[in-house]
Amino acid sequence: MSDHPTPPAPALRQIRVASVPAGHVYVRHCSVPESDGVTRLPDPRPNGAPSTSQRWWPPVMLDPAWVSEHHEDFDVFHLHFGFDAQSPAQLTALLKSLARHRKPFVYTVHDLRNPHQPDPAAHDAALDVIVPAADRLITLTPGAARVIDDRWGRTATVLPHPHVVELPRLAQARPQRDRFRIGVHAKSLRPNMSVLPVVRVLAEAAAESAGTELQVNVHRDVADAASSAYAPALMNELRGLADRGRLTLHVHDYFDDDQLWDYLASLDLSVLPYVFGTHSGWLEACHDLGTAVAAPDCGFYAQQRPCSTYGHTQDGGLDEESLRKAVLTAFDGRPAPRASARQRAQERAEVAASHYALYDDVLREASCGWL
Repeated sequence: MSDHPTPPAPALRQIRVASVPAGHVYVRHCSVPESDGVTRLPDPRPNGAPSTSQRWWPPVMLDPAWVSEHHEDFDVFHLHFGFDAQSPAQLTALLKSLARHRKPFVYTVHDLRNPHQPDPAAHDAALDVIVPAADRLITLTPGAARVIDDRWGRTATVLPHPHVVELPRLAQARPQRDRFRIGVHAKSLRPNMSVLPVVRVLAEAAAESAGTELQVNVHRDVADAASSAYAPALMNELRGLADRGRLTLHVHDYFDDDQLWDYLASLDLSVLPYVFGTHSGWLEACHDLGTAVAAPDCGFYAQQRPCSTYGHTQDGGLDEESLRKAVLTAFDGRPAPRASARQRAQERAEVAASHYALYDDVLREASCGWL
């Protein structure tokens, strides 16, 4: 054994990142609580947001003027979400401002199809500006990386989605239940949802299986005639099914995090009624809490975490038999796979280290190019 002590590892140089948005749970969990060499700028408060608000949208950092004013405060600009309202011209202006101030641009491709936009044209046009211009690309699944290569001839680094539920809650035991509870959360009816066809099949499946129940949740604005989300036909059918004992209907305000985790943990199976999309934070939260997921075969949900899949697309509609099989798979596969707090903490540390290495690499490459 050597008498000489092992020298300490060299300290990481601090890299300052303007993340859009910094406050989103995904972005926060791409770092670790202890220092990982990355300092993320806090989200600037949008005009009109109160001083106590955690709101990050619309992102102030997307304004080229903000980049010009604050370019000395950050080393790398990393875009995730929040550019839905930006036109291709506005995004081009942002990229020109970053280039003018020699700031590398990183983009994580979460959505190849925006779940909030019924027409894909606007998001496609935005991606056609962002993806070719990025100095580095990240995405969450190999399938998404293949699409990026096919569409733009770009290579994306594949990094897993970090945990969504905070680690102390993730370690809690699941509640004990005698019945198998299937849940569909219609939220405020995002454009990528087709709820009723899925609920009809699930109501029949639950009625045919002893010890199985169906719970449908919907936000209060869907039942409010004064709201833009008002959907009277949907609500009438859901109430009719509830009155006949085919499901339990819960109409409520938006859940906070603790309420959402309690809700998800109360389910044995969460069915995602999507007809388009790419990846899902909801799926990650279910994996954290040990709730099985039945996801549509659009997008790349099945590559994110273990889940059952069923046929459901915007063009092809619902494959009812595959949905029934997905329910049976979850029923027979109990208990669902669940991440441990230790596994998620280790994965988060690896994701953080990969981000640091990518930032460091793009900065070294940029400095060589500026010589």
